[in-house]
Amino acid sequence: MENSFKLPVGVDNFEKIRKEGFYYVDKTRLIEQLLEQWGEVNLFTRPRRFGKTLNMSMLRCFFEIGADPSLFEGLYISGNKELCKTYMGKFPVIFLSLKNVDGPTFEAARYRLTELIGVEAEKFSFLLDSDKLTENEKSRYRALVMLYNGRYSMDEDILRSALQTMSRLLYKHYGKKTIILIDEYDVPLDKAFQHGYYKEMVSLIRGIFGQALKTNDFLQFAVLTGCLRVSKESIFTGLNNFKVLSITDARFDEQFGFTDGEVKKLLKMYHLEEHMKETKEWYDGYHFGDVDVYCPWDVINHVDRLQGEPGAEPQSYWINTSGNELVKRFVNKADKTTRDEIERLISGEAIEKAIRLELTYDEIDNSIDNLWSVLFTTGYLTQVGKTERGIYKLIIPNKEVKEVYTLQIQEWFTQKVLQDTEPLKVFLKAFLDGDAETVEQQLTKILGNTISIFDTKARSEEKEIFYHGILLGLLRCDPDWSVQSNAETGDGFADILIEPENPNMGIIIELKYAQTCSGLDHVKNDMNSVFTMKDEMISGLMELHFSKRDVK
Repeated sequence: MENSFKLPVGVDNFEKIRKEGFYYVDKTRLIEQLLEQWGEVNLFTRPRRFGKTLNMSMLRCFFEIGADPSLFEGLYISGNKELCKTYMGKFPVIFLSLKNVDGPTFEAARYRLTELIGVEAEKFSFLLDSDKLTENEKSRYRALVMLYNGRYSMDEDILRSALQTMSRLLYKHYGKKTIILIDEYDVPLDKAFQHGYYKEMVSLIRGIFGQALKTNDFLQFAVLTGCLRVSKESIFTGLNNFKVLSITDARFDEQFGFTDGEVKKLLKMYHLEEHMKETKEWYDGYHFGDVDVYCPWDVINHVDRLQGEPGAEPQSYWINTSGNELVKRFVNKADKTTRDEIERLISGEAIEKAIRLELTYDEIDNSIDNLWSVLFTTGYLTQVGKTERGIYKLIIPNKEVKEVYTLQIQEWFTQKVLQDTEPLKVFLKAFLDGDAETVEQQLTKILGNTISIFDTKARSEEKEIFYHGILLGLLRCDPDWSVQSNAETGDGFADILIEPENPNMGIIIELKYAQTCSGLDHVKNDMNSVFTMKDEMISGLMELHFSKRDVK
């Protein structure tokens, strides 16, 4: 019998998943843990695409007055009858996702936040007819939803107190304190930092959060999620009821991300058990608290692709959902010591770093040490333990993330080379001339004057892949050349195929790596090559075999 569950690719609405027949990995134990391990204000920091929004949607569906119990049938939380009786559908809930609060100016971003709060307030329009509210209180509600020329008109003072105002009005109506859920709380700060109005946005968010979370007598509890733990002094000043649950905390460690057992169950459901190994290599490796977890976004997308294409190779899904400016910034700031540490990471080694879990955005670029911390908290690195001194041991979590570092280094390398065009011109001309000796000399010079990544530490197959990428980048610097990678030629594939501007010429390059001279000889015997070049900058020998032929 074929599986009838749809895969929730990009679906983060709990009600939709449960009502429309999507596959759901049960994370409802989060509800029980929140109530048992009580915190009035709870902040969960996790990398993007680890199920934060879906979990927040699930919390709203459980606690909100008018909740549908059928959504939770068969799930973990339904087994706790007493808890469900006491808490399910018993509270007014305010739910905001700040992931789209952005704009080129502070005024534009502030209006996006105003609009977001105004739309949420409109869901409580029944307050205008409530016999529990005074006319003044109804006027305060009208100020939250009033439009002028189709735009929400609340000024900044009203905006700062909006969440507290809604909480108070909902309490007057229901006689129940309010639960506040704020998803992706740090996105407005990140965007503000990028656009140059960080201080203004910090002041606004501090004002909203201060009134909603610190001086709010009508708050039952609050849950916030984000990628970074922004320093308490920045936006959480004076918030003593604040519990931070980061990726290093063992509490709630299984509630964001998929565990090994959950991934096995998912693959079995779709008859894809044979793909467990590749799924683990590419998308596992994140260590939260005391457990290893997979990136849910990656796993769901990979299974979805395999459904339509059974032989599909793993791809980068998490990485491609947004830019990798953070890694680019990191590589560009790296000195020789840092580049050596990157080498060690890519080769599978752990490095030791003191990590700051609490930063402000304007501190990130102050030192390379802060960037290490941000790479860790955002999922580009993960921990494999601590030293006796409390220093974190960090590794790259999986193949997908390793690919980011490798590609970014290759891009950096190419940009570095382009700063000095003369050696590059000589290098490219040597290929056209069939001058193996000059190719060898110039490549050695280019490598020696830039970086030594992969020279000594990477596995042999990774060195070949890395140099393949480096060489592709160099060859594509000539805009008149058509350069193809792994191009089909006759009965096989060529590593690199070049069609220069001259229509009567073609160049085929085969890239091989050998650790010993005898291994190199074996490679040479297997190839029909006219010219050979050796690169002895690495621990073994890298051999570039290329043939030049006239096309008749």
